[in-house]
Amino acid sequence: MGSTETPTAMTPDFRYIPLSYSHADSQASALRLILTLNPDWEGPGNDIKFVRFTDGITNTLLKIINTKPGLTEEQIDNEAVLMRAYGNGTEILIDRERETRSHALLASRGLAPPLLARFKNGLLYRFIRGRPCGHQDLVSPPIWRGVARRLAQWHAVLPSSGAAPAKDEYLGEVAEPQDSEITVIKPRRGGSSMWAVLQSARRLSLQSELQWVVDMLDDGKGLGEDGLVFSHCDLLCANVIVLPNDAPTVEDGVAPVNFIDYEYAVPAPAAFDISNHLAEWGGYDCDYTMMPTKSVRRQFLTEYTKSYCQHRGLDASSQAEIVDRLYEDVDRFRGIPGLYWGVWALIQAQISQIDFDYASYAETRLGEYYAWKREVDGSRKQAGEEMPLREARWASEA
Repeated sequence: MGSTETPTAMTPDFRYIPLSYSHADSQASALRLILTLNPDWEGPGNDIKFVRFTDGITNTLLKIINTKPGLTEEQIDNEAVLMRAYGNGTEILIDRERETRSHALLASRGLAPPLLARFKNGLLYRFIRGRPCGHQDLVSPPIWRGVARRLAQWHAVLPSSGAAPAKDEYLGEVAEPQDSEITVIKPRRGGSSMWAVLQSARRLSLQSELQWVVDMLDDGKGLGEDGLVFSHCDLLCANVIVLPNDAPTVEDGVAPVNFIDYEYAVPAPAAFDISNHLAEWGGYDCDYTMMPTKSVRRQFLTEYTKSYCQHRGLDASSQAEIVDRLYEDVDRFRGIPGLYWGVWALIQAQISQIDFDYASYAETRLGEYYAWKREVDGSRKQAGEEMPLREARWASEA
């Protein structure tokens, strides 16, 4: 079904399949890939099936199973393969080399499913048993406690630099923008980071906003090395997998969860990763009535901090101080997800062929940022205007 080779840019033992997935010929091209990976799946006694999980904004995700006679559902799932095919043009926004390195790093720490192979426009990796969350699930205490614990583990045990880049990605060394009016904003620390992702997506009209945010928030404070931890940066509901009932569970009733999809994983302030996840409690429709109140955020951060201290080997006496600091930092960062995904949506409006109103979505998310900024600078209160719903929920005590 085709030979294999290892490109020089990849890690030595990582398999490469020189084939592509075709959206126009989905089943046939996926079949070629899986039979190249698992040639023993061909012939009598095999029954390959494809389960389409999503035709997403940035990728296509297929679960490939072999329903051999006599196997239980669990046995079939344990041998199942996920095929992730990149969407057309997504390399403009997503560094696929970085994504692959991040996945490999996470897998080496038991925080991601093992990578099986890479092909021309995607990855093949082991399936994680469980179910993806809906945004209503995220507000369920057993699940958000599980998320808090798992996210803290990420931030505690992974190197803050993430996977070592194949080349220097320092912002000052990337190609300068053609528009002479746009200057490159340099965060304190070089290399790939959440700030760098925003910078690569710059737009002239938002440049001053980005400079203001970097000046105010990129201060080297917070958890991790120089205020950065290796972060998921896209922890929406569909990327949280609740493990099945027969999986090992935590005795206190907290739901065990795993995270998937590492396209946007980069070093970032822990407060950004947390506030970005909490922003997703509103779901794809941005239902601000679902935003966590002060008391819920403190409970989330208490659960997070217990896990963080456990994985870092920190004394329990420091937990209250960390919770207090994180509480303030998450509050400071609550508007940044709106800027981050607002810029992303503006770019998608230009390049994506998906039937989705990215322009309107960009206005909604950027509106979150500007509403937060007006609270920070006091202009909303000075104008005597009512507090927007999202801000009101964040300010609520209950």
